[in-house]
Amino acid sequence: MEVYGVRAGGWIAGTAVLAVLGFAPPASAADVPAPETLCTVTDPRISELSGLVSDGERWYGINDGGSKVQVFVLGRDCKVQKVISQGTDPYDVEDLARTADGKLWLADTGDNSKKRDTVALIELSTSGKATLHRLTYPDGQHDVEALIMDPRGVPYLITKDVLGDAKVYRPTGPLASPGPTPLEKVGSLNIKETDTPGGPIGSFGSVLVTGAAATADGSVIALRTYTDAYLYAVSGGDIMAALQRTPVRVPLPGEKQGEALAFEPDGTLLSGGEGVGQPIRAVKGAAALAGRSDGSSPVAGKSTAGTNGTDEDEAGDGAGLPVLPAVGVALVVVLGGWFGFSRLRRRGR
Repeated sequence: MEVYGVRAGGWIAGTAVLAVLGFAPPASAADVPAPETLCTVTDPRISELSGLVSDGERWYGINDGGSKVQVFVLGRDCKVQKVISQGTDPYDVEDLARTADGKLWLADTGDNSKKRDTVALIELSTSGKATLHRLTYPDGQHDVEALIMDPRGVPYLITKDVLGDAKVYRPTGPLASPGPTPLEKVGSLNIKETDTPGGPIGSFGSVLVTGAAATADGSVIALRTYTDAYLYAVSGGDIMAALQRTPVRVPLPGEKQGEALAFEPDGTLLSGGEGVGQPIRAVKGAAALAGRSDGSSPVAGKSTAGTNGTDEDEAGDGAGLPVLPAVGVALVVVLGGWFGFSRLRRRGR
C-alpha cells in the first residue's frame, strides 16, 4: 500500500516529541515587503475562499464548507478555468494542500461546535478521483483550518484556538481508507497578538490560525492568522524542528477574512480570503525571508514533553499564553459563541 508517496513499510512515524513552540511576532516584520494585489476573485461560486495552492501555472482554490468535494482551477487573472468535483459530501472543508505527485488534499477538519467523532482528509486527483481518510484525535474534538504536508506526504494539522494556544497533530502511521487513523499530538504553538489591521474580529483574529502552506520542495512552511503569516525554514524535512524556531512574520493587512495561503514555485507567498470581490495578493520572495529566523525559541521555561507523549505541566503558570489585553480576553467568551452560532449550519457527517 502506498499513501501519498509513502510506502506503508517505509513510514517513519518517529517519537511524539512534544515542545512548546515560540510564536512571538519578530521585530523584523517591519522590513518585509508589503503584499501586492495580483487580481480579484469575482466569480460568485467562490464566495468563501479558504484554501489555495499553486502548481506554477494555475491556482487551485476551495470554499469553506460545502456539500460536495469541489476545487476551482484558476488562471492568474483569478478567473475560473474549470472545476474539479466529486460527489463525496464533506462536513467542513477548511484548507488545501498539494503533494509532489500532483494530488490535492482537502482538509475536512472544521469543527467549530466541537461535536465531530472523526475528521478527514480527502485525497483528490486532478481527474476527480477521491479517497477518504478519516482521522481521530487522542484528546477530544478540535477545530482545524490549517494543513501542512511534509516532503514525505505526512500531514500536520494545526488547531484554531481562541487564546492562540494552537496544537499540532499528525497521524501515528500510514493513512487508512476510510480509516480512521489515530492522530497524535506532537507540539503546540503560542501565538501572540499583533496590531496588523484586518480580519472579521479585529486584533483578536491575529491569534487564530486560519491556514497553512509549504513550498514545493518543503524547505519553507508558513502558517497564517486572519492578519499575519509566519515563515519557517525547514531542514531535512523536519517540520517540528522548524516550528521550534522563531518565525519571520509577514503582515497581511486589510484582508476581510484571510484564510487562504500558498507558495508559488519561485517562493512568492500568495494570500486570499473569503468574500466575492476579494483579491489574491502576493509577497514576492517571501520564502527567502525565512532565512532570517535566528533558530531559537523565545518561550521561556521548561519543555512540556512527557515521557509518555503527554503534556506534564499544561496547568502551569500560563507563561506560554498570549498576552491579550483585558478586553480581548472578555471577547473570547462572546466571540467564541458567535463563531459557534455562525456555523451551526454545518451538517454532521
